[in-house]
Amino acid sequence: MTPQAGVAQLLCNTKLFGKLDDGSRLDVARQMRETSFRAGQSIFSRGDVGKDVYLVLEGRVRLSVLSSEGRELTFAHAARGDVFGEIAALDGGLRTADATAVSAVRAMTLSHTTLHRLVQSSPPFAEAAIAFLCSRIRETDLQLEGVALHRIEVRLARFLLGLLRQRDGVATSGREKIDIGMSQGELALLLGASRPKVNAALTLLEDMEAIRRQDSLIDCDIDELRQMAELE
Repeated sequence: MTPQAGVAQLLCNTKLFGKLDDGSRLDVARQMRETSFRAGQSIFSRGDVGKDVYLVLEGRVRLSVLSSEGRELTFAHAARGDVFGEIAALDGGLRTADATAVSAVRAMTLSHTTLHRLVQSSPPFAEAAIAFLCSRIRETDLQLEGVALHRIEVRLARFLLGLLRQRDGVATSGREKIDIGMSQGELALLLGASRPKVNAALTLLEDMEAIRRQDSLIDCDIDELRQMAELE
């Protein structure tokens, strides 16, 4: 498989590019350019002019905003196969968040010009772009609701169930293992809590036998997590 074909295969699994036909995705892959960032490096900052959308090949990227008090709120991580930076790249406006490499990152970039041409020439892509942006808004609304209204252990249970759904589709029952792939500090930023509170929530879920921990690997009891997540 050529490098471009590998990138096209990753694009196939994204909400933004998944509705393109195979030939169109390969053409998009050929127009992408590879870039890399070291751990801790800023990829872009809120307020920057947005020119490119990114597809992660390796590593993890933190997407966050700073409050007026200087508190950082992480609303998403982008890992292999994830797309980020799409809002400013689609409308040509300013970046709405900070993007920081959590680890060493390899990514592919696609220009605003190419995206704009796709929107004009491909109705399926335009529909996918609208759906993708709407899903981003819904996810952000749910996260803000969780931070404002739910206890940390509820937010943690919902986060773990969300990871399982992303990996396996709909997580319904039984036990499943998942590697969260991040430190407790990063997890705390995603959940809008302090690291000690996240550690306490993990311990509580362990005591309830909803999870078992081994480093970053977590063995989840889906039924117990659903009860803790107040989804029943």
